[in-house]
Amino acid sequence: MHAQLTIVIPAKNEARMLPKLLRSLYAQDYEGISETRIIVADAGSTDRTVELALSFRDRLLVEVIPGGLPSVGRNAGARVATTKYLLFLDADVELPEPTLLRRALWRMQQRNLHLATTNIACREGGFFDHALYAANNFMQHVGSCSKPFATGMFMLFDREAFWALGGFNERALFAEDYLLSKGVARLRFTIVHGRVLTTNRRFQKLGHWTMVRMFVKTMMHSWDDDYFLRDQGYWTQS
Repeated sequence: MHAQLTIVIPAKNEARMLPKLLRSLYAQDYEGISETRIIVADAGSTDRTVELALSFRDRLLVEVIPGGLPSVGRNAGARVATTKYLLFLDADVELPEPTLLRRALWRMQQRNLHLATTNIACREGGFFDHALYAANNFMQHVGSCSKPFATGMFMLFDREAFWALGGFNERALFAEDYLLSKGVARLRFTIVHGRVLTTNRRFQKLGHWTMVRMFVKTMMHSWDDDYFLRDQGYWTQS
């Protein structure tokens, strides 16, 4: 089977989480997974991230390239890809449903889409962690009626459409995934039924209300691209 997909994962010090993601990719029932290039863009990890990523080469086509901030790492992986589709995943997620990748690709192909995403759920944490991810999913569905948005946890792009949008803005200091996804035409975007699992560490680092404020401000500045080029405290605080 000719490879249709390249997976790009920006990572830094993800020795605890990255193996969970790679195991979940290996468990996908997508028949091309064994021929799918999986690029880990490492931003100078000082733990065993690189070693553990390469330990999966007996099961998956994993390679490691230099990365940086997520936008830099994602673009670096996209530049070396030659396949029709690009899947961007955060290193701290996992795909609990073995059919998700196959179904997402099928939807992209059948409807000639430019971007597909899915829902987010928290594998751990308390009531507020679960509630905030549920709220994110709700707003994502509401927003899909007028202006798409997706997070870097799961962004399946048509590669030509991705580069037509300019890729991830490497000058963006906040919500670079939202900044890119809102440029996708509404009729070329979909939310695939299912979910990816992630952690609550974003809330632990910044606090629930800080994350809520950042989300609200992002929505309020949807039309102001310069807003995303200014430091909103996400990286300095986290």
